[in-house]
Formats: sequence, structure tokens, C-alpha cells
Amino acid sequence: MQTQFFPSRTMSFYMAKAFILRSLAVLAALVLVLQALDLLGESGNILAYPGNGNAQIMTYIGLRVPQIIQRFLPFSVLLGTLITLATLNQNSEVISMKAAGLSAHQVLAPLILASLAIAIVSFSFNDRIVARATSTLDRWQKVDYGPLPKDMAVQTNVWVRDGNNLVHAAAVRGRSNNIVLSDVTVYNRANDTLLEVVKAPTVKYTGKGWLLSNATRFDVATGIQTPLPVTEVGQEIRPDQFTLAQVDPDGLSFMGLEAAISDLQAAGRPVAALQANLWHKISGPLSSVLMPLLGAVAAFGLARSGRLFLRAVLGMGLGFAYFVADNFGIAMGNLGAYPPWLAAWGPFALFLLIGETVLIRTEE
Repeated sequence: MQTQFFPSRTMSFYMAKAFILRSLAVLAALVLVLQALDLLGESGNILAYPGNGNAQIMTYIGLRVPQIIQRFLPFSVLLGTLITLATLNQNSEVISMKAAGLSAHQVLAPLILASLAIAIVSFSFNDRIVARATSTLDRWQKVDYGPLPKDMAVQTNVWVRDGNNLVHAAAVRGRSNNIVLSDVTVYNRANDTLLEVVKAPTVKYTGKGWLLSNATRFDVATGIQTPLPVTEVGQEIRPDQFTLAQVDPDGLSFMGLEAAISDLQAAGRPVAALQANLWHKISGPLSSVLMPLLGAVAAFGLARSGRLFLRAVLGMGLGFAYFVADNFGIAMGNLGAYPPWLAAWGPFALFLLIGETVLIRTEE
């Protein structure tokens, strides 16, 4: 048996290249099919807004494709693993490697290293591109595919409760004491009965309350609308209630989500669900490393025995079982039933042990 962990340089490059090319080919096919199906269902909503046309369709595709790549890259790595290993097995290349003294782990080493490189690229892609695309698409959908505000840092359609009253801001800009609200509507209520509606184009935070300028008041009882002088309201409403009202972990980078969690913790608000999503930003891309291990059953066993297809199905079943467990763990983390670390890393650790157990018991 060879003492080095990797096969020869030539063999390692050959296996890694075949694995990466097949994974990318599967990913490209999935993206084309899924984007076409998604566009069939969403194009009507995009074109429903007056003035939208082919340019908006292409913009939607540019924002949606990164999300599809993020979601289905681990599936593509799994299928690429199965195709690569099944082909090597069918051509008796695995038998030749084992006859040369390589163990099952040494046979899989080039694929695991290549999948680690894919995981690193995937994390960077998700952090730099997918998060921004998700945030932009979410804001675009909130305005029914109409014109987006030029300020990409703006939050839209934010609701805050102030006792019995409700406050709606069409747009929120800035942070802390520099926060500015646009197109604000205040619904003043008593005993769940609407008394008046106050509207203001711009509201600024003064440090003690919220300053309304050019506001109007509509009295529900009389049906009369009157202008209001410059008024300060909402002394109990904190700025973080607007800036942290909508924290979408999918629309934030790793560092951005970590900063939002720190702000929420400082405000005394629960963050367990967001912490689970924070760590899943690492464990999610890293799941690509598991795919060669879970699909390894397709590499071994005699191809002429007729069980190669069954082995491939078993590898696919293990891979898809991981994705089910991973989604279940995140769902439990969002509900608060699992601690953040367990929700993010529990399925990864479990299927790492399962893959190693299957490989050791069957091949080592």
C-alpha cells in the first residue's frame, strides 16, 4: 500500500479535472432548465408593470441565476461525483488504482480536494454576489418590479408598532441617530379603533423623538384632512426598530449578518435563528466536501456484477438525505428548537460519520 495520501500527480489532476468538469456541466444544465421554468411563472408579473420589457426580463435573470447556482451547486457536485466515480468504475480504472495499492480514501482524495476548492469558491460567490442579488431582487419584488431606489442601502416597506399605533415607512435610510424615514404613515388607534391617519413625506430622528415635517392629519370620524405644524412624535420608538425590523440573512454577507446580529443583541432582541443562518453560510458551501464521500459507494464493487446502478442510487440517496436533514436542521434552528451550532453543523457532522462508516465497512 502506498504511504502518500494522494495518488500520482497525473492521476490526481486527471480525476479532479473530470470531477470538476462533470459537476459544472450538471450545474449548467440545471441552471438552464430551472431558470426557464422559473421565468415562465414570473415573466407575467414582471411585464405587468407598465413600461417593463426585455431589459427587465434580463435583469431578473441576472438576479435569479446566482440564487439558483447557490441552491443547486451541492446537488451538482453530488451528481458530478456519481458520474465521475461510476465512469471510473465501469472502465476498471478504480480496480487498477486499488491493484496499485491505493486505499478507498486515497482514491477519493483528489475529489475531496477539488470539492474543497469548490466550497471556497462557493462561499466567496455566495458572500459577494448572491447576497447582493438576493437583497436587490427582494426589494424589486416589493415594489412589484417597478423602479428601484438609487440608494442600494435603503430598506423598504417597514412596519413598526408603537403601543396601539402602527407606523409604516416606505423607505428607511441611515443608521442610529442619522436615520431618515420617507413616506411615513402613522395609524393612531385606541381600543383597536382607528382614530386618525398622519402622513409625512420625511421624518428624522432627533435623539428623543421623530420630527414630522409637512405632515397632514386625516380624522376618521369627521373625514377632514388638515395640515399639521412641525411635530415630534414617537418618543418610545427606537431607531433600531426600523433598521433591524427586517433582517434577511439570505440578503446579507457573512460580515453584514454578523454586524446585524451584534446590533440586535445590543438592542436585547433574540438572535438564535440568525446565528444558525450565519454559521450555515459556512456549512452550506462546505457540504460540497461531503459529496465525494457520500457518493463513494458508486466507485467500488465490480461493474460487471450488475450492481453499479444500485450503488449509484444508494450514493444519490445518501446525498439527498443530507440535504433533507440540512433543511430540517435550519428549520428547527429558525424555530428555536435547535441551538444555532447544532442547526448549522449537526447534519454535516452526522453525514460525515455516516459516509465514513459506509466507506470503512464496505471498502477498507
